[in-house]
Amino acid sequence: MGYTRTGEIMNILNIENLTKGYGDKLLLNQVSLGVNEGDKIGVIGVNGSGKSTLLKMIAGLEKADSGNIIKNKQADIAYLAQHTEFEEKDTVLSYVMRGKTSSNPNWNLESEARSILKKLYVKDVEAAIEPLSGGEKKRIALAKTLLAPAKILILDEPTNHLDSRMVLWLEEYLQKYKGVLIMVTHDRYFLDRVTNKIVEIDKGNLYSYETNYSGFLELKQQRIDSEAASYRKVQSILRTEIEWVRRGAQARSTKQKARMERFQEMQTMKAPTTDKEVEMDSLASRMGKKTIEIDAISKSYGEHLLIKDFTYYTIRNERIGIVGENGCGKTTLLKLIMGLEQPDSGKITIGETIKIGYFSQMVEEMKEDERVIDYVKNVAEYIKTSKGLTSASQMCERFLFSPETQYNPIGKLSGGERRRLYLLKVLMTAPNVLILDEPTNDLDIATLTRLEDYLDSFEGIVITVSHDRYFLDRIADRILAFEGDGVITQYEGDYTTYMEKALNRGCYLTQGKAGDDSKNPDSGKTGNSKDTWKKREKKLKFTYQEQKEFDVIEEEISLLEKRILEIDDQMVEVASQYFKLQELASEKEDLEKKLDEKMERWMYLNDLAEQIEEQNQKPCPMRNSETKG
Repeated sequence: MGYTRTGEIMNILNIENLTKGYGDKLLLNQVSLGVNEGDKIGVIGVNGSGKSTLLKMIAGLEKADSGNIIKNKQADIAYLAQHTEFEEKDTVLSYVMRGKTSSNPNWNLESEARSILKKLYVKDVEAAIEPLSGGEKKRIALAKTLLAPAKILILDEPTNHLDSRMVLWLEEYLQKYKGVLIMVTHDRYFLDRVTNKIVEIDKGNLYSYETNYSGFLELKQQRIDSEAASYRKVQSILRTEIEWVRRGAQARSTKQKARMERFQEMQTMKAPTTDKEVEMDSLASRMGKKTIEIDAISKSYGEHLLIKDFTYYTIRNERIGIVGENGCGKTTLLKLIMGLEQPDSGKITIGETIKIGYFSQMVEEMKEDERVIDYVKNVAEYIKTSKGLTSASQMCERFLFSPETQYNPIGKLSGGERRRLYLLKVLMTAPNVLILDEPTNDLDIATLTRLEDYLDSFEGIVITVSHDRYFLDRIADRILAFEGDGVITQYEGDYTTYMEKALNRGCYLTQGKAGDDSKNPDSGKTGNSKDTWKKREKKLKFTYQEQKEFDVIEEEISLLEKRILEIDDQMVEVASQYFKLQELASEKEDLEKKLDEKMERWMYLNDLAEQIEEQNQKPCPMRNSETKG
């Protein structure tokens, strides 16, 4: 097949009538997709639907049962696997450089490798990979994938195990990336801000939407409504046809052949199927007055101080999100609460009625030959829910494990399906405190949505470590942030509120972009406007230009935000018009850049205004009303 250029659009890759299955499970049924230059595609679907398999086939790592994947010969591919395997003796630099070449004689491979590792905050490039954390390994694998960027970039769950700073860096990198991007991710904010096309795998079919994640949600609902309306129309016609057939049977022995065939065809038409969703009832046990009391704990590993003199008393039904960079001690704090590790000083007291359910970052070891239903029954055969007594089999069905699947060995499940099964096991213990360590890793968006709904009604305490900004915005009402040197600071509100307050305070997690040493706290320069205050003369005041700018900047920001929202609406309306969509996307990108600049300037001017007020001994309501705990 040839490759054509229409205007400025170049076809890069074509998937034609692709079919793929494993045993009796059909993942993809004669699906087709065209990939064009500039496409940034997010592939979504429930766990086990074939997302990772599709990526592997495009990357040439798996073969289809039938159909073709035709790629432009000049388009090379870089692939990031969901789980990367390293050789036992690999060092960081040797792994990243292995197999990388360039036709450019001026390209210095080692220099480029060191540069991208630095941007991803990998400090010791000669270190052995084996003992490193999951987050560090993910960054190293990402560095290898991004070194010498390819024409087609394929990423399978790139945000898993990355902290918020790294996710923001990757988000910005991919927004600027000029090649074709095809990725699987559960991070809904990430999908919304990076992609311009969503490909959904649903029951063996493939649906393509020329929009980002927000637009996809609207267009999918329109598709479902349209299918339902078409089915209702057919049903209405069918009722008329049934009456015709019945009357005709009494009046004459022969019927109009075409009309009879149409009647038979309508009779066999199936109703549109709706997605099954994970149904979760609150399973919490009764909780007494005494919950979890953390008294002045400290924890170090060698000279590495993770937690310093931290005190916190949990209250009933609160929702705590824990954030911080990789390796700062988030998981260690959870293990201390669980009693899996002990503090160097201080103590943790657990109330007598507290029953903890721990969903760890890594799925526990499962027996490959054990049946799904037996894995659940090992915890409980029946569980009391808000709707009465529910069997293990019924709970499996609510977690999308059909009666047939329940009797399959665990070895047949995908990674995401195993994580969903592990979550079910934790909830089957009926805890009244849920401790979740990176719960969004490897769970599909549908399961995450239902988990969020479940947590809304959960009668107990939720403590979660997560880098997923959407998830934390959805469920957290308090943030505990690791801010360096063992300090853990409490912020009231969700993740977005925390980020706004932390940015104003110049905290470690929100300073600068990854790899920017000028804004790295280790360099002694934070890049925050508070440093600028210190450099000013003791008597602070606005210049004439600053005062003039401050008077109108909020209105300018409001107008920019309004126009961006208008463009989002227009993009949904012209989702099928590629050139118009690109034009709007370009305008939106420019406006968002201007908005970022205006917001940064507003923060500087607003902070300066507050300092001037304090200098003149006038209280600042905004500063005084801020709560950070």
